[in-house]
Amino acid sequence: MPAPPLTPLAAAVLHVAPSPERVLEVECGDGAGALFLAREFPAARVRGVDRSPENIRAAAARVGLDPEGRIAFKVGTPVSLPYPGAFFDLVAQIDGRPSIGEVARVLRPGGHLILARSQSAGAAGGPAAWLLRRHLRRRGIELIETAVAGEGSFSVGRLRGPVRGEPGD
Repeated sequence: MPAPPLTPLAAAVLHVAPSPERVLEVECGDGAGALFLAREFPAARVRGVDRSPENIRAAAARVGLDPEGRIAFKVGTPVSLPYPGAFFDLVAQIDGRPSIGEVARVLRPGGHLILARSQSAGAAGGPAAWLLRRHLRRRGIELIETAVAGEGSFSVGRLRGPVRGEPGD
């Protein structure tokens, strides 16, 4: 199965500021998205989670020499992420069905969520977008951008709360 095109993810990261310190890709597959995020945010520690041990092995093999341990992968599912609460500044998922409650749990207040879709550019609007916005809002995540990118689309949200580096953080 070929890796999904990363155009929607690349467009979405332009809406993430400040640069995250800890990044998670959910359902990371062979790690292409996590490696892209590591290049895009060179100071961040990037983690990938996938339910398939084979995908985790393939993703880890793509990393190569990583003496600083910036990129790592674990077996896990979208409904049971193997990380503590409020741990990540950015959570991204490409072509998956997110578990919004679990994402909100591991996301720090002020942190970003990227949901990217490599196909179906029409997914950026309509009833599906309204339903997504409603589910996100219930968990304290406000959408800040939704757009078409390449043959796909993306949504970027932010968990309400103090932004890293601001008073009250």
